[in-house]
Amino acid sequence: QVQLVESGGGLVQAGGSLRLSCAASGRTFSLNRMGWFRQVPGKEREFVSTISGSGRVTDYGDSVKGRFTISRDNAKNTAYLQMNSLKPDDTAVYLCATGRSPSVGRASSDYDYWGQGTQVTVSS
Repeated sequence: QVQLVESGGGLVQAGGSLRLSCAASGRTFSLNRMGWFRQVPGKEREFVSTISGSGRVTDYGDSVKGRFTISRDNAKNTAYLQMNSLKPDDTAVYLCATGRSPSVGRASSDYDYWGQGTQVTVSS
């Protein structure tokens, strides 16, 4: 069983930055893809970003491309999401997830374990 714990969310003004962290348990962290999704009540879960097990391959949703950066530190079993130039439309609960494959994945079904989420609120 893998446990994921997100942190780093909060309230920020438009144009500001936040860095989210996702700490994972388990001995095979470096073998598994990591992903970030976001959820707004009444809307479908939205893909934000994904990173391969090695960290060499990344992918982003169109709405965050050029503003967000995903990374990971396999020695610390932690993934990160650096969010810059935040907009009110970025307001959501951000969830990290991990899947039992080293390649990147954009779909929720690519992931086996999910964190509880961290709230990000961007004020205008």
